[in-house]
Amino acid sequence: MPIYEYLCEECGTKFEKLVRRAADAPGIECPSCGQKRLKQEYSTFAAHANGAAKSAEGPTCPGTGGPCGTPGMCGMNFN
Repeated sequence: MPIYEYLCEECGTKFEKLVRRAADAPGIECPSCGQKRLKQEYSTFAAHANGAAKSAEGPTCPGTGGPCGTPGMCGMNFN
């Protein structure tokens, strides 16, 4: 189910709408003024990461200091 962004051509309100079926799209109204004269906008996607980038290595085993990749190697099986 895609989320579409719309711009109302009557009042200028921008809003997002979850559209379950393409047949539902013509019935969408502006949440501010109720008009149906809408322009579908291109959605922008932004992902933000908090903190430092994670390394490509797996977790280290506290018992050996080595990688936890072998099942049963330590109590921390992350596979």
